[in-house]
Amino acid sequence: MKFDLYTDVMLACDLPEHRLRRGDIVKLVDHHVAPDGAQGYSIEVFNAVGDTIAVTTVPASALEVLRQDEVLCVRTI
Repeated sequence: MKFDLYTDVMLACDLPEHRLRRGDIVKLVDHHVAPDGAQGYSIEVFNAVGDTIAVTTVPASALEVLRQDEVLCVRTI
């Protein structure tokens, strides 16, 4: 799936190397296409007060769109 840049999406999987979990909200900041044609994105992750806590790349399959029937929550990292 192709996502619009600078939108919020959620992680579809854990990223333990960044202490991120499935369901965490991330901002899409760049789109990449690997030599094999796989789609990927650079993501930026913010804490509850807006400070950047991680910037990394993930495959498009690691992302999901946000839905109206979901509620945002806060957790400690």
